[in-house]
Amino acid sequence: MSPVTEAEVRREKARARALRASAWWKRRVAAGRCGYCGRPTPPRELTMDHRVPLVRGGRSTRGNVLPACKGCNTAKRYLLPTEWEAYLARLAGETED
Repeated sequence: MSPVTEAEVRREKARARALRASAWWKRRVAAGRCGYCGRPTPPRELTMDHRVPLVRGGRSTRGNVLPACKGCNTAKRYLLPTEWEAYLARLAGETED
């Protein structure tokens, strides 16, 4: 995959702003659940997260964004979905000990 340019990231952030204003996104957030941990979260505390981060070639599309609590969004940062799953598996292994 080629490096993502700043212009591409800016364009996708603009698309994310437009998507955030859509009825589709407002319904997703109104459900009040983090798309990663599933915990109930007040809608105003949910953030838009890109499953495949913009800096790693992700796009601002319905299939690539989900509402995330701030804790999950902060922990995930720029991880790809497979990297995030591996991170969660490591955490689960640590808590079983």
